[in-house]
Amino acid sequence: MRPFITKKILFVITKSNWGGAQRYVYDLATTMPKNEFEVSVALGGIGELRDRLQTAGIPVIALQNMQRDLSVGADIGGFFSLYRTLQLERPAVVHLNSSKAGGLGALAARLLGIPRIIFTAHGWPFAEKRNAVWRVFAWLGSWATALLAHEVIVVSKNDLSIGRRMPLCGAKMHLIYNGITADLQLGSGEKIRSAFPPGARITGTVGELTKNKNQIALIERARREPDMFVAIVGEGEDRQYLMEKIEEYGLKERVKLFGFMPASEVLRGFDTFELPSLKEGLPYVLLEAKTAGLPIIANRVGGVGEILDAKDMRDFSLEQMVEKTAALYR
Repeated sequence: MRPFITKKILFVITKSNWGGAQRYVYDLATTMPKNEFEVSVALGGIGELRDRLQTAGIPVIALQNMQRDLSVGADIGGFFSLYRTLQLERPAVVHLNSSKAGGLGALAARLLGIPRIIFTAHGWPFAEKRNAVWRVFAWLGSWATALLAHEVIVVSKNDLSIGRRMPLCGAKMHLIYNGITADLQLGSGEKIRSAFPPGARITGTVGELTKNKNQIALIERARREPDMFVAIVGEGEDRQYLMEKIEEYGLKERVKLFGFMPASEVLRGFDTFELPSLKEGLPYVLLEAKTAGLPIIANRVGGVGEILDAKDMRDFSLEQMVEKTAALYR
């Protein structure tokens, strides 16, 4: 068995699609000082995150049976896949992201005696609007993960307040905002504009197509407002449901699904940016929409209000995020 390698960091995340947690891992993995840290990423599935990491030259390790949904058999397999990966890699720091990877990874890392276990809560899962039994189990899982971790990063003051109320975990909580570069490069947005009639006022949103992101709310509004044009950018499990609703309501000319596209490429195609999410951590796309100067309509959930109310966007810089996170690795 190899000894621990000083300052070797292994990031772990459940899914390899492209969402906020995945972008967070990518940004940290690719910007950590290379003279100080040796970085690799373990992840489940095949997707945009894996492709981008490989393009950037970051070592990627595939985790078997790692999935978001609850499955006893798959979760046991996911745990042993993670355990074997940690045993082989022997990192000095394991940085866990997302609930499933967090819970399984924190337990495996503790059993192996990993010196530093960091967990980032990208919004507490028990804040989701689900039934009470599910939320109790989600709270217990989150608490166990925080208890096993040495340090816990939260991305909003809202989540910090919640985390500090967890028994024996309050002192572990660290608020580190997600960050973006100040010189945000925006595309023309022509792909969005050209899909609608000339002069149309376009309401746009960007995010994974899930119930938590609540894109259905924009479709329902467009049904009631005959002059509303909506651009929905993203992919996810709710795509078929949203398509069916668009067709059912006869909105195919006014509401369009564009699939996955980077927010920076489409924001200039919007007249107004809307974020109807029911649950959020600290959404990158909202940071970008505000930096781009778009009018914004959003539900004040998670850290959304902190972005909307911010007068100085320097608190949300990538450099600050990397610096504060690196301090927890040392």
